[in-house]
Amino acid sequence: MQPDDQALIDLAYATMPFGKYAGRYLSDLPETYVLWFKGKGYPAGRLGEQMRAIEEIKTNGLEDLMRELRERYPGTK
Repeated sequence: MQPDDQALIDLAYATMPFGKYAGRYLSDLPETYVLWFKGKGYPAGRLGEQMRAIEEIKTNGLEDLMRELRERYPGTK
């Protein structure tokens, strides 16, 4: 496994730490919620970077990739 692979696995397991969707995988957040954050401004730091990546993934219809990674690498974090 290469470092970029681990970054994608980490993204697949990233969860929302607060709010209405706390504990939910970022890739499973409703697209409208992610786009709302885009309009308001993503949080600072790693969470903001991950949410930007999730927005790109959702925009391109690649959410299934995140689910497949969780299935392929169960319990990996």
